This record gives sequence, C-alpha cells and structure tokens, in this order.
Amino acid sequence: MAVRENELRCHELLLRLADRLPDQHLWRFRDWLAGDAADVIAQLLPGTLVRERIGLEDDEHRLLAEALLPLGADPAMVNAVLPAEPGTTPQHAFTTESPGNPVADSALLVLGATLRSRPGVREVRNSWRSTDGGAAKLVLLVTASADVVGLTGEIQRVLRALGEPEPRVEVLPPEQEPTAYHRAALAESALVCAGAEELAGRRG
Repeated sequence: MAVRENELRCHELLLRLADRLPDQHLWRFRDWLAGDAADVIAQLLPGTLVRERIGLEDDEHRLLAEALLPLGADPAMVNAVLPAEPGTTPQHAFTTESPGNPVADSALLVLGATLRSRPGVREVRNSWRSTDGGAAKLVLLVTASADVVGLTGEIQRVLRALGEPEPRVEVLPPEQEPTAYHRAALAESALVCAGAEELAGRRG
C-alpha cells in the first residue's frame, strides 16, 4: 500500500511540474513510473530540477520530499531544489485549433478508438499548446479514476509508436484539483471521446 501511495504522489508531482519540466524529461519520468521504476525518478528528478533551475512552491517541495525520500532520493539534492520565483514559469497558450499535424490527427483517431467506453475513464480531450511563441504541440487531457499511472504510460506508448517522440499526456484524477496549467488547457480543449464512466453518467 505504501508503494502505491508513493506512486500516486509521484504522479501528482509530475502533473504539477507539467508547466515547467521540459517535455523530453517529463514523458520519460512518467514512463519510468508506469514501468515500476519510481526509484529511478527518486534518483534523477531532484538533480534534473536543480540543473534546469526549476523552482518549487512550498507545498510542491513537501510533495517532492514525501514522494521521493522514501524511494531513496538524496536528501541533500532534494534540499538543493530552488524555491519558485514569480514570473519564471514558461508562458503557455492553448487552442482547440489544430495546426494540421497529420501524425497528431491520426493519433487522436487511434486514441479515440482505443479509449472510447474504457472502464475508469471519464473523458479524453485534446488541446494544442504553444510555449513562448513556439510551434503548437498536442496535449492529451484524460480524466480517469482508475490506474492513472498505468494509463499515462499506455497512452504515451501509443503516441510514441505513432511518431510523437515527446508525448504530452495529462491523466487527471477527478478528486485532484487541476493546476492552473491544466485548467487553461481544459478551457481550450476538444472532446476526443468519452470513457465508460462518462457514458454511464449520461445514461443515468
């Protein structure tokens, strides 16, 4: 049970870092978590935050310590993570307008077929994110109440198999308050498909 709780803490931590941790790191940490390698995250994430100069709010730092110290993280490295500074978060803009990316468009069709009516899934939505004026990138937003860690890994693997090297997959437990990043993405998102929980609610 304690191991499972640490996995969920790690998942929450990575959700909260989605607005700051570069995609090439974020998807890999999520892949390790889904592959039962949370101890690798404990070894590498604090150092990555220090090298990238990514600061954390006080509650995020507590979550980092609670999630990673029991998994073997270096306490000195955890303590070396900087406090968050106002104005240092990358500026993200979201839109429902697809830039006409054929890889992403085909991926959405595959994921819609794969996750439609899936038990434990409520909704699958997509948005397009541009950061500091860069090219728009696909973000998947999934509300799910079951196996959020495993589902994240599964969707990432599908996207990578379809040609997306750095998948951006945000699997949100319904009981967890979305971050400002996720609220902004959800506000400018389109429905890909509904899962079994959402369909059951509509029938009820």
